[in-house]
Amino acid sequence: MDSSFNSPELQNLLEQEKQRALVNEMVSKLTSACWDKCITGTPGSKFSSSETSCLQNCAGRYLDMSILVMKRFQSMS
Repeated sequence: MDSSFNSPELQNLLEQEKQRALVNEMVSKLTSACWDKCITGTPGSKFSSSETSCLQNCAGRYLDMSILVMKRFQSMS
């Protein structure tokens, strides 16, 4: 087997891509969940103040919970 597959540079690149994919997945889930919760009608050219507030609160709670879950998994390993 080619030793270049085990190079530190390749492993680092793979880890970076894995992290990028996880962030993209999280953003997608956050967007979907918060959109469904906060945008109840047909969106206009800009969000109402209640929609903006709901989206900010939803995103904040989602991120807080994600951090809490990640810390929990880290402490278990």
